[in-house]
Amino acid sequence: MTALTLTSTPKDGTSRGPRRTAWIPTMVLALGALYCLIPVIWVVMAATKSRDELFSTFTFAPGSGFLDNLSDLTAYRDGIYWQWMANSAFYAGLGALLSAAVSAAGGYALGRFAFRGREFVFKTILAGVLVPGIVLTVPQYLLLSKMGLADSYWSMLLPSILSPYGVYLVRIYASAAVPGELLEAARMDGASEWRIFSRIAVPMMMPGLITVFLFQFVGIWNNFLLPYVMLADDTKFPLTLGLYTLLSQGASQPALYTLVITGCLLAVLPLIGLFLVIQRYWSLDLLSGSVKA
Repeated sequence: MTALTLTSTPKDGTSRGPRRTAWIPTMVLALGALYCLIPVIWVVMAATKSRDELFSTFTFAPGSGFLDNLSDLTAYRDGIYWQWMANSAFYAGLGALLSAAVSAAGGYALGRFAFRGREFVFKTILAGVLVPGIVLTVPQYLLLSKMGLADSYWSMLLPSILSPYGVYLVRIYASAAVPGELLEAARMDGASEWRIFSRIAVPMMMPGLITVFLFQFVGIWNNFLLPYVMLADDTKFPLTLGLYTLLSQGASQPALYTLVITGCLLAVLPLIGLFLVIQRYWSLDLLSGSVKA
């Protein structure tokens, strides 16, 4: 005889008990997203306002002066804003690329090779992750100044090449994503270590390297203290320092505030575009990895 078990499942076949409180974390996340988006929305709206509209009312309604603000920003000191934009792209792009390459080599070596002192090196790098970059800015300036590299492009690139967090992340990723059996098989086939690293390990570590590149790019793009200490020539300024100089001059020239806000809006757009492009790359890479598996 079969025993029947009665349940309190509703007619639609769903269980409503746990779902009664499911809206709470959703609301918390929605409030957090709104809290983060309000300043961004205000910058977008403020960049469309003329100077009179900006200082007369505080609303989220769009204004009518965006094209004028963009024209004034472009004309300011013969377009030095776009020079700052190019400098930021150069510092962040090349610095993040070099940092990803160094992290790839260092993380792969620490994750896939056994040698004396490996754990000591790894723990030293791990300790470097805990040191804030702001603490190293002044010693880096003194060192580069002794080398005659202060107020140069190298003074911005060299401190950005080595990322302890990037090496740590790639080391963990290489240990998990690069099978040792595959490397041994490649060695038995006569492949050199450089060929194994460049043709086998790097493609398999690519999602981790993209993550390192993204973190470094955003960090260098938003860095303020390092260029503030290193650079004196305003034609070499990145956007962060250039906009700061505009903001400082705004105390005596209020018309520059509209240029600062418009410049802040334009400075965010490359980061948004980078996130969208890399998110698509992540999806394609993970999908291809699942197909190969």
